[in-house]
Amino acid sequence: MHYRRLGRTGLKISEISLGAWVTFGSQVDEKAAAELIHAAYEQGVNYFDNADMYAAGQAEVIMGKAIRDLPREALVISSKVFWPTMPGPNGRGLSRKHITESINASLRRLDLDYVDLYFCHRYDPDTPVEEVVWAMNDLLRQGKILYWGTSEWEPHQIMEAVGAARALNLVGPAMEQPQYNMFHRKRVENFLTPVCREHGIGLTTYSPLYYGILSGKYNDGIPSGSRASMDSMAWMRDRITPERIGIVRQLTDLADELGATTAQLAIAWVLRRKEVSSVITGASSQEQLDENLGAADLEGRLTDDVLERIEQIIGNFPE
Repeated sequence: MHYRRLGRTGLKISEISLGAWVTFGSQVDEKAAAELIHAAYEQGVNYFDNADMYAAGQAEVIMGKAIRDLPREALVISSKVFWPTMPGPNGRGLSRKHITESINASLRRLDLDYVDLYFCHRYDPDTPVEEVVWAMNDLLRQGKILYWGTSEWEPHQIMEAVGAARALNLVGPAMEQPQYNMFHRKRVENFLTPVCREHGIGLTTYSPLYYGILSGKYNDGIPSGSRASMDSMAWMRDRITPERIGIVRQLTDLADELGATTAQLAIAWVLRRKEVSSVITGASSQEQLDENLGAADLEGRLTDDVLERIEQIIGNFPE
């Protein structure tokens, strides 16, 4: 496992990390989640991503139990705040009230004194950015979080937060968490990257396999028991188009030539960007975890020729 700095901070996180979205508390029960986290840790993963709204908070409970017998100082744990998790009009958003109550609830579920990374899960147009920056800095001073950042914020919104922090002589965002993969790339490459480079913000990207489509598992239809076969994930089926599957089949052929899987090729392709501090992966089995972590070995084999072939395959299709 290789480790990368989180932007300009001194924090080093595994370039491939394990996230709880969709899997923990849904596809993966408590016992299996613990086994996955321990197996990932043994293979060098130190960053584990979560959020207060994943499985209605159950994902945090499961992760908290799983990491109890691991050395806390060796782990980088994250959570997020924004989406509705509490009753009433103040049970969502980025008000000082909701941020304060949400971090306390997350810490209780995780059974931790602090989280290393805390993300504003979306931009809140109803809350002044100055209030968000102050609230996050209060949590920093209280020792409940070590770094704060954003997730799926637009570049100008991130710059607004950076500017507010500087004007108030406070600590600004250290990281942004966007979706980034072969089918969803222009926003990161064309708009986010320049802002992140200028302000030293690290990217912890999610969905490197575009909801599993770039793993190749849907090349011949939707397998029973797969994520796309679940009623709760019916929206995924609209993304499994003939055009995308045609591209993935070509990527599968290229991965075969490299002695890798399609998923490993897709993850290694994300890792080629040095502004990416970590690629957040999901896994519902030991086999998936091992396959995803194996992408680190492929990264060095993505020569200019291979990258050019990938560009020719995906063409102008990506968003």
